[in-house]
Amino acid sequence: MARDSYEGRHRVSRKAKLTTGGLGLAVLTVGALAVFTTTGSPPQASADNPDQSQFVDITTVEPNVNEPEAQEGASGGTFTVDCGRNENGHFNPDNFIAQPGVRNGAQHLHDYVGNLSTDADSNNQSLQAAGTTCANGDKSAYFWPVVRIDTDDAAEGEAEQQQDNAEEAQAEQAGQSGNRNQDGRQAGNQDEQAAEPDAADAGAADAGAQEQDGQAADEQGAQEQGAQNQRGRGQGGQDQNGGQGDDQGQEQPGDQGDQNQGGDQGQDGDQGQGGDENGGGQEEDPALPPQDENGELPGNEGEIQRPAKVDITFRGSPVTEVEAMPKFLRVLYGDAKVTTNGPGNAQESWTCSGFEDQVRIDKYTICPEGSDVMRVHDFPSCWDGENIDSANHRTHIVYPNENGQCEDGFTAVPQLRISLTYEIPREIQVAGQYKVDAFPEEDHNPFSDHDDFANVMSNAIMNRVVDCINSGRTCNE
Repeated sequence: MARDSYEGRHRVSRKAKLTTGGLGLAVLTVGALAVFTTTGSPPQASADNPDQSQFVDITTVEPNVNEPEAQEGASGGTFTVDCGRNENGHFNPDNFIAQPGVRNGAQHLHDYVGNLSTDADSNNQSLQAAGTTCANGDKSAYFWPVVRIDTDDAAEGEAEQQQDNAEEAQAEQAGQSGNRNQDGRQAGNQDEQAAEPDAADAGAADAGAQEQDGQAADEQGAQEQGAQNQRGRGQGGQDQNGGQGDDQGQEQPGDQGDQNQGGDQGQDGDQGQGGDENGGGQEEDPALPPQDENGELPGNEGEIQRPAKVDITFRGSPVTEVEAMPKFLRVLYGDAKVTTNGPGNAQESWTCSGFEDQVRIDKYTICPEGSDVMRVHDFPSCWDGENIDSANHRTHIVYPNENGQCEDGFTAVPQLRISLTYEIPREIQVAGQYKVDAFPEEDHNPFSDHDDFANVMSNAIMNRVVDCINSGRTCNE
């Protein structure tokens, strides 16, 4: 299968792009989707590829994936949804969960499948009214940062070296020509010196004078505060382990609504406490230069790689049956600002096909011949039974313990696993020339990989998911 990439690469100088400024509103049309970004003074951003130390040969890594053993009462089925590979080109740098209403709030580009309307202004009503790329009609929103290939660093380095070599050759040629002229003048001067010593001295001085020729010679302060309108109670900003986090969002009061347990469990309202993407402190609307026609942002440059395969599968619990997710439930995977927030919520995502059930690491992988780069995202699956979101977007749904059990007060729901496969040439892997889009301060840290999900399945689809998983079947829609 040929490697897919985002079409068109009329690149401008990296230095020029990092100094781009101005005010206003830029509009980028990608396929049928309009993408808006605010513009202004750019933050400090790294436009280079990750350091070579961030790339690891997966064959040198010991197996580290440990799945809990299934116990009596486990729900061992799987339900896979076909939502395509974003063939329609739905990209934008927004995150309606973490930064609702903020254009370019993510500061890096997201790849979307499922719901066709997803952008900064998405809410429960707009998501419900939109179309979807999913074959079974699932309107859920699934989105993650894009992966890019960027060979410009190497090309620019080679061009600079070629220019240096040309200048050195030109200087050497000029020096050789000067030496030849000097030799000729010196020979003539010696002949003249034999007849007229005084004139020879003057000629030598003139020759020495003639031999001399002329010689050739951005920190972001983006922070955002959004408002919540949650029917259901918002929970205070603990991290997933229960501790208070410095990056938590301040809880906003929400409207208490009743849940329709027999139907879609109808929580509505616009969720999303302002903060760092994937949970964090309050932020203002960031001001950045606009995307160019290739969807590039400062510090996030290169050819966008559409996954060769997107696998969206809901799985069961190793210890119990699962219950239905509430409609409009928001769930986050990983931490987009791991450098700022620390590793508490970050996840090891990177692997290679054939190794995904054995090894996942927090570095970019170099895969053996015949194996492709993969990202595997296992979302939390223990729900508090009440809320579709929380102030830090995490405490309402958390991970089970190492044995697969949910803590008291939490219920097992279908666990979402998104697996993304990329056909990145091995020479690009070895050269360290692929990277994930990230916040500027992350410098493409592979440990900042993350994923976002909002459940907009109909009650009928969710019931099929639960029934399939609890009955131990393998289902595909």
